[in-house]
Parts: sequence; structure tokens; C-alpha cells
Amino acid sequence: MSQAATKMTYEQYCLLPNDGKQYEVIDGELFMTPAPRPRHQRIVLELAKKLSDFVVANKLGEVFISPIDVLLDRHTIVQPDVLFISSARLSIVREDAIEGAPDLAVEVLSPSTFYKDLRKKMTAYAQFGVQEYWIVDPETSTVETYVRRGEKLELARKFSSGESVESVRLPGWRLAVSDLFGSE
Repeated sequence: MSQAATKMTYEQYCLLPNDGKQYEVIDGELFMTPAPRPRHQRIVLELAKKLSDFVVANKLGEVFISPIDVLLDRHTIVQPDVLFISSARLSIVREDAIEGAPDLAVEVLSPSTFYKDLRKKMTAYAQFGVQEYWIVDPETSTVETYVRRGEKLELARKFSSGESVESVRLPGWRLAVSDLFGSE
């Protein structure tokens, strides 16, 4: 008789080392990713600065960057690169972690996170109620935005060079794709 695999819990996750690597648990399965590369972090920083400036100026909520634990349930703990929590939902921001789905989650792709971000995390974000999800792809200099329709996250638009990214959750916010990727 085979024994069913045990799903990792948040309590077990909390025992993992603080060693500079990113650990996430999706449906009880542990994923480890090495620290991001400088290009990845430049993109994260630029996007977070622009989002945060808009959110603060308009008193819309709060923007966070990874590493920060987002507990979707006790078997799903993720660390989006950038996330937004609206003012109406700031109660999910706790002392140790964010307990619930962000309004907006953003992942910047890298070779080591491609599959996890496009498949595993998108499925988890849809399952737990994320309203808007962005995939930022440095290789193609594009941003895909997905919005909640029913129980799914569906592609709303793909933005590329010469266009400006817009958000459904943050009306009036815009960022030129070329500004996001800079002169790399």
C-alpha cells in the first residue's frame, strides 16, 4: 500500500533557512529559487516605484515587493515580485505576512521561474481570488495583464514597446513599457 505524499504547511515553511533563496509552497509542494539577478531587480524596483508613487498619491492602498510572504492558505505561500493591496483590504496585512489574496500580483519572469510563474502560480492566484495578475517578460520586453473573469484569470492585454501598461485595478495609472525595461 502506498502512502500519500504529505503537503508542506505554513508552520513547516517557517522552519526553512533564511539563506537568500526564495522559498514558496504551492498546494503543499515546495519550490526553491536562487536570488534574482540584477536585471530582474531593476525591473521590479522601477515597477514598484511607479506603482507606489501612484498608490500613495491617490491613497489607494499599499504596494509591497518580495520577499514578503503571502498566505493564500496553509499549504500555499507565495512571494510575488510586486503586489498591491487596496485600502479596503489592508486588514489582510498582518505583522508577519499578508493573509489573503492581493488585488494585484506581478511576476517578473526569469529562466528559473518561468514554469512556476506561468502555470503553478497563475493557477493558485486564480483559485484564491487575485483580481489582476501581470507577467513581465524581460526577454520579449512585454507585459501580459490577466484579469479575473468568473473563477479564472484571463488574458486582458499584452503590452509591448511603444505602448503603456495600464491596470484595471488602478484606473488612471500608466507606465511606458520602454521605461520599465530601460536601456538594457
